Amino acid sequence: MSLSAAHSSGTGSRRRRPTEQTQDLPWEHDVQVGHSHEQIHDQPCGDPQPNSTDALSSHQSTCPALCTTKCMPEHACPNHRACDDSWEEIQSKRTIRAENEVEANKLVNNYRFGFRKWKSHVTERPFEVRSEVVKELYSELNVIKPHAGPGHLITCGNVAYVLLFGWWVSLAYLFIGLLMFITIAGIPYGKLCWKLSCYFLWPFGKSIHEIGNTLRRCCEQAPDCECNVDGMEDNSPVLLPSPTEVLITELPGRPLRTPYWRRFSTYVWLLLGYPPLVVIHSLACFLSWILVFTIPVSKMNARTLGVILLLAPEDVSVSTCSRRKPQVYETRALLCCYHAANWYYYKYTVDGINVFAVNLLPLVVVAIVIGYIDRDNQYASSNVKFAIAICSIIPLSYYIGMGIASISAQSNFAVGAVVNATFGSITELTFYITALLRGHRASNPCLQEVVKAALTGTLLGCILFIPGICMIIGGLRHSEQRFNSRCTGVSSALLFISVGGVFAPTLFSKAYGNLVCDACTNSTGGNSTGQFVCHNCHYDLNNGTLFRNHVEPLVYTVSILLPAAYIIGLIFTLKTHSHIYDIHVGDGQVTGHHGAVVHWSRWRSLLILIMATVLTSACADLATEHIQPILNQPNISQYFIGVTVLAMVPEIPEIVNGIQFALQNNISLSLEVGSCIAVQVCMLQIPILVLFNAFYDVGFVLLFSDIHLWASIFSVIVVNYIFMDGKSDYFQGTALVVVYLILLALYFFAPSPPGC
Repeated sequence: MSLSAAHSSGTGSRRRRPTEQTQDLPWEHDVQVGHSHEQIHDQPCGDPQPNSTDALSSHQSTCPALCTTKCMPEHACPNHRACDDSWEEIQSKRTIRAENEVEANKLVNNYRFGFRKWKSHVTERPFEVRSEVVKELYSELNVIKPHAGPGHLITCGNVAYVLLFGWWVSLAYLFIGLLMFITIAGIPYGKLCWKLSCYFLWPFGKSIHEIGNTLRRCCEQAPDCECNVDGMEDNSPVLLPSPTEVLITELPGRPLRTPYWRRFSTYVWLLLGYPPLVVIHSLACFLSWILVFTIPVSKMNARTLGVILLLAPEDVSVSTCSRRKPQVYETRALLCCYHAANWYYYKYTVDGINVFAVNLLPLVVVAIVIGYIDRDNQYASSNVKFAIAICSIIPLSYYIGMGIASISAQSNFAVGAVVNATFGSITELTFYITALLRGHRASNPCLQEVVKAALTGTLLGCILFIPGICMIIGGLRHSEQRFNSRCTGVSSALLFISVGGVFAPTLFSKAYGNLVCDACTNSTGGNSTGQFVCHNCHYDLNNGTLFRNHVEPLVYTVSILLPAAYIIGLIFTLKTHSHIYDIHVGDGQVTGHHGAVVHWSRWRSLLILIMATVLTSACADLATEHIQPILNQPNISQYFIGVTVLAMVPEIPEIVNGIQFALQNNISLSLEVGSCIAVQVCMLQIPILVLFNAFYDVGFVLLFSDIHLWASIFSVIVVNYIFMDGKSDYFQGTALVVVYLILLALYFFAPSPPGC
């Protein structure tokens, strides 16, 4: 695959919106499709107005619809077969829009075989060109806006604020204000607390200002006048301090204003009033941040704690935004909030990391602390420790994915391929190796079966569940989605090879192994020639002849051939046949690498990868240490626990990425997310486990039970049948998810492995 510049002949004449605007619209997608040497029109196929570039909708197209394809009139598509052929030709080339070269590299890497598919940006996006919805998420709550009136502020989120936060924060200010009045010296702060008590009970539509020196001196000279501190007219977007301040000659005989840090009341406030409010606002800030959608409440509490409460009380004024009158006094808006909740905060990021991953990161600290300190389970049970340790792997997987994407986007494809192959499976391998080591030390063969169940569960989830759920969500929004069947054909072929190679030793042992049963009874009584009923039958691997001379060499042979096939797949897709994934970056759509500000540099990404790997190993060790009570549950099969919890929890970030691609009508990447993980499981993870067992014998044998064998083979056949026509809709996605749920029911009701 090559990262080349192919600018269409008509690109310069068409009108283009800013890149950030297109990124924020839910019905648009990252990758535009079109011929590199033909004019591209930004309009739906079949639209009678060829100059309409704003009506980007795939629902109105008669031909297969990605909005940047070369559009044909309705009469040019006499049948669907002609349209399908045209679609396959169009899909052979894609043109990427990106803000800078680093983002373009990341998008190109998404289409490369063996690279992790990553949706989040790895560079900072210019704030000026972002949509108003996104700007609202990152605002500092100091912008005063015109609104319809008090009725417009009565929303479900604002009412929920009063019930969850407003009443007890307001009550705290009421008591602190009473305490300040008792001290006499803190009366000015007591008055401020009572004002803020009314404010925090219902802060919406009200504003807090810092009074400037000019207005303060005016009020000091005329203490009996009513000083209105609400500045400027309603059409002003924000109250700013006056550019210049007119110096007023100090009047003789007027007492000078005591500096803030030379007042006795300041220290009374900092010792008695401020500390309790630190606790109150910190608690409100933490709770509202954890809830994500109430982040404006967190910002409001943080700004109050860090700015407003550290000002002199006479410098703070609370007013209602709707009653402002035109004035020219010097004021500065400090806080003005209109809505306590915003549903778009699921997009909020901190240093490029999604807010949900940031909020889950403290679970890592909690898991390590209670896991390694509370050894006797005095404060938390093994079930709780296991749940926390498993959930803490989710944010670590996200950080590992971000680090891989950042390094790959800033490096050449060879370095990116090495990083993806090295760290792409590090989360799963860390858990598997830790479980095998613990099972070997404890002489517990059940953990080996759990690892095999987790491997099979990852394979089934990536083949069936991830593509299925992406097809359902994408199909509900875009009706029918299309993808390049040639690209998926490469992944499907590698999937067939990998699954066949992984289960080849199992089929070999069943064909040539001796069936051994633990207990056999004669069903006809004492007649030795009658039928026997046998229990706990398995193929004998301890006779030395079959296993050591035949099965074990076959396992090592397969473990060498599978990584070799993976490398051949890399060479095929990245070098010799890169035209299958022909990706072009338009000249006028990339701003360059030097102007891009990356969230994480390469060295920082590498450091985070190493730290996340170490923490993942610690959490995996805790999970395997406390998994035994879960496995001992009599009503739940150990197969089911491995196939579901242990297999799919580390893949949650990948599921989220696939869903985001599907929502942006980029179903090709959604399907590649699951296929890429499934291929890595078979061609990298399992051979690495076999190699590890060769150097340090932990008893891992590459022989799977019948339920794993037939479930995996059946899943590969079903998913390849679904992918044959190059189309997807919610019905096909539902079929895949239903098959996945049927297999989960099969595992749920299956008996636990023998000896467990």
